[in-house]
Amino acid sequence: MSKGKVIGGIAILAVIVFAAVFGIMSLVDNAGKTTNQITAEQTVEELNRYIDKKVDLKKVETPTKGTVDLEASSLQDELPEIETYFYKVEGKGEVNIEIFSSPEKAGRETMKESSETDYNTWLVKVVEDFNNQGYTTSDGRTVSVSLRSISSGVMVDYIVSGKSVPDAITPSNECWINMLKAHGISLTQESKSLVGNVAGIVLNKETYDKITEKYGSVNLETIVEATINNEIAMSYPNPNASSAGINFLMSELLTFDSSNPLGEEAISNFQAFQENIPVVAYNTVQMQGAVDSGVLDAMILEYQGYINKPALRNYIFVPFGLRHDNPLYSIGDLSAEKKEAIKLFADFATNSESQKSAKEYGFGGHSDYVPEVSEADGNTLLDAQQIWKDKKDNGQEIISVFIIDTSGSVDGAPLNAMKESLINAGQYINSENYVGLVTYNSDITINLPIDKFDLNHRAYFNGEISKLSGAGGTRTFDAIAVGIQMLEEAKADHPDAKFMLFVLSDGNSDGSLEKVRPFIENLNIPVYTIGYNANIEALKEISKINEAANINADTDDIIYSLKNLFNAQM
Repeated sequence: MSKGKVIGGIAILAVIVFAAVFGIMSLVDNAGKTTNQITAEQTVEELNRYIDKKVDLKKVETPTKGTVDLEASSLQDELPEIETYFYKVEGKGEVNIEIFSSPEKAGRETMKESSETDYNTWLVKVVEDFNNQGYTTSDGRTVSVSLRSISSGVMVDYIVSGKSVPDAITPSNECWINMLKAHGISLTQESKSLVGNVAGIVLNKETYDKITEKYGSVNLETIVEATINNEIAMSYPNPNASSAGINFLMSELLTFDSSNPLGEEAISNFQAFQENIPVVAYNTVQMQGAVDSGVLDAMILEYQGYINKPALRNYIFVPFGLRHDNPLYSIGDLSAEKKEAIKLFADFATNSESQKSAKEYGFGGHSDYVPEVSEADGNTLLDAQQIWKDKKDNGQEIISVFIIDTSGSVDGAPLNAMKESLINAGQYINSENYVGLVTYNSDITINLPIDKFDLNHRAYFNGEISKLSGAGGTRTFDAIAVGIQMLEEAKADHPDAKFMLFVLSDGNSDGSLEKVRPFIENLNIPVYTIGYNANIEALKEISKINEAANINADTDDIIYSLKNLFNAQM
């Protein structure tokens, strides 16, 4: 045999031996690991290689320390001007009644025009028809109604703060009425129900059958028990803002202990339930996306919304809690003319023709449903909201990185709005949570490493944000990669924490989302995006990867929007 053949044979043998050894080592390293764990480790390795190769990372060695205002900003200052919520109908009568309505009756809140095909615009049609009838008071003055669409929790904040008080309100259920009464607001019932509706838990058929088989029936109690036992994954909306959310929270607490829903037993069970809630949704859109993607087995929705969503035809609706019968209440001491006008409208909205129209919009279903829980007084509801805020994370650490766009395209009003809103809304981040800060333009900078958001870290957070200015390019996706790397590094010391990113941007970006999509997807990091004068569709695309929320925030309402987001997630 020639010398060359011997050497070649030895080389081939060496390669075979090396491959075998490497394969055995890989098997040993991955022994006992799930496919997801292996994929996650490979993704982190690829993430680290990507950042080493593509990102020239800067760090602020000595961060600027700012001031922290320990006094909470007033609710009146946080709320946007009422004109943010356009009139869906503007009355021109000599006696005009202004009504705040929940959106399932009056359409999307900040859309000036309502589509004729929008199934949420029943009350818009009723008000328009009423205004066209030419009603007059007994002394001959013309009567009309002006209508704004505002979610029930937000309308309560406007009224309690005194920033904008209408003549009447029609929230989805009585919870908000009771809370307003607890705040000392004078209200008079003008109609017990403008239109019938119920809240419910929507489950896929497989989940419904699974609960039926094990528990014998499917209702609020068995669904909650199945969630506590980690047999299903469900979500519900923020009870500080959503009628279905506050109904679910209160019903759940009453299920745990009907005699003392705020007592230790109820709170302990609530915390056990929360351990298996993957996300408290910022809004219904986020929740619907999570159901569609298979992350959730069940969600909370009103029947009128459920029946109008063809995508939910294969899901089963299970009513729970209080009815959502959309009462109408006047506020304060109205003049005799306005009292007469509002009675005329209440009678018109509940007449046979208007109610026939309501059925066409999906209202009136489950008319025979009887509430399975008792109605709570306003103080109990307010205390329940506080319990939810304090106990919803059940001691679990929340670790987040804020990623702020400082490119030239956001310079001026958008960046100033980002800075002001984030500093002011920072008071709603729990001091036990952990926060890091990254800014980006043509460069990417770690302004603050992840640390507990105590008073000291919050001061640095405010200081670093205060000094930001806009210039240069927009490396959004590279900045997201850096934020994910920071979160992954934090997992070593906080393996059981909940991790998330917040991206504040105008949505413009150099590069493609596809280069970082695997990092977001495989590591399951929710990315909440907040857009300022933004390309919202681009930001939505980032958020929907892991069913996080997207906020389209203008310079008026961003503080209030972030407050609600942080209350739900932080």
